[in-house]
Amino acid sequence: MIKTVALATVFKVVVMMLEIYVDGASAGNPGPSGIGFLIKNKQIYLENYVYIGQSTNHEAEFKALIYALNFCLDHFPNEILSIRSDSKLLVDAIEKGYVKKEPFQTLLREVQVKMDFFPYCFIKWISDQQNKQADRLARQAIQTKDTKLNECPSE
Repeated sequence: MIKTVALATVFKVVVMMLEIYVDGASAGNPGPSGIGFLIKNKQIYLENYVYIGQSTNHEAEFKALIYALNFCLDHFPNEILSIRSDSKLLVDAIEKGYVKKEPFQTLLREVQVKMDFFPYCFIKWISDQQNKQADRLARQAIQTKDTKLNECPSE
């Protein structure tokens, strides 16, 4: 008699947790604005900034997170994201799932949709002192009126 054996193929899936530091800055409120985000873990360290034109500081904070999420969707779609921001408005809006005014309602919905693509994604408030690198990048975007988006290291 012939025995049929079902073979299970096991794939090793390595999931990393990425720390994402985001910040938005504005020279005036509204005024010329930039966003910065830093992505790091034991193997990766990426600094990115984007000049976003005229914006308020709060809008720039939301846009910094949106740019970071888009970058992660393109380069790290299956990773766990630990997002850190010094914006209480941004962190509270995401944690509560609510913000009172436009354009923040629209920006919050965009953030929520993007966060849902990741297996696990959370945000944590940190002090300005702990977010100095992202702040430096956002201010660099304003000063240079330029964009620097790193290529992702090959895996």
